[in-house]
Amino acid sequence: MREHAEFMLEKEKIDALIEDGYAITAVQENLEGAFVQFSNGEKQAHLHIESADARKYFSFLLKKQKEEAAST
Repeated sequence: MREHAEFMLEKEKIDALIEDGYAITAVQENLEGAFVQFSNGEKQAHLHIESADARKYFSFLLKKQKEEAAST
């Protein structure tokens, strides 16, 4: 259950940034997890994502973001 709680916390942080108009601008992965950079044009934010499910989640969002950018 701890893993699910960790995922939900990281997902909430990602969703909050996306809702505030941030987009994923860079990802650096290593053995400690993923370091994800977000930007809204004026400000930047960084998250350290450790759970595998949250890493899958932001990957899905990044793919969606790229598809939306390509269709405009």
